[in-house]
Amino acid sequence: MAFKTLGAKAAAALDKELMSSGAFSLDQLMELAGLSVSQVVYRVHPITKGPKILVAVGPGNNGGDGLVAARHLRHYGYQPTIYYPKRPKNELYQRLTKQLEDLNIPFVDDFPDALKSADHVLDAIFGFSFSGEVREPFPAVINAMAETKIPVTSVDAPSSWNIEDGPPSEGVGSNFHPDVLISLTAPKPLVKHFKGLHFIGGRFVAPSIAKKYDFDVPEYEGLDQIVEVEAAGQKL
Repeated sequence: MAFKTLGAKAAAALDKELMSSGAFSLDQLMELAGLSVSQVVYRVHPITKGPKILVAVGPGNNGGDGLVAARHLRHYGYQPTIYYPKRPKNELYQRLTKQLEDLNIPFVDDFPDALKSADHVLDAIFGFSFSGEVREPFPAVINAMAETKIPVTSVDAPSSWNIEDGPPSEGVGSNFHPDVLISLTAPKPLVKHFKGLHFIGGRFVAPSIAKKYDFDVPEYEGLDQIVEVEAAGQKL
């Protein structure tokens, strides 16, 4: 089956619905999203390939998903390192950060330098709400991810990509093509431009809500929070 995509406005409305009539808290949604992200990393990059995961964290909810994923990865036995240059004052993000500090997970200020010793990169900078230009200090980070030979997994959207139209035609991110993408809840229209390994994660949506927003809930197996689909939207 081909999976229907969810545009930026619909994705934002869905989030509001999940937190109102759906009765989820933002903490819950972020925890479930981050858990699914951690399972993708575990699937595509077993710890035997190298334990060092560099997590690039943005200032919004996409970054929060990355912080949660890093905590789970640490408990799986990986050695995550966090690049988190723009930290919001919001209490939720402060708690997620404290949880990582309590696990002695290092935070670094120099992304290109940290990249030299990484085995895998998790791109949790910008999600479906991103639009406009990439502001400092992220242009150099996205360029570094575009140029590295180290595999990159992006959360919900490759950072800098337009949710509808995919990679920018020029400038920052125009040559950024991550190896792996995990679409949260449902794929976004940009997936038609994505050629790597594609997963859907977010095993919590009620059928009634999926029907209202006209997207498909994939068939998750066993304990899995993720399902692999072809980049073109076909299930493998």
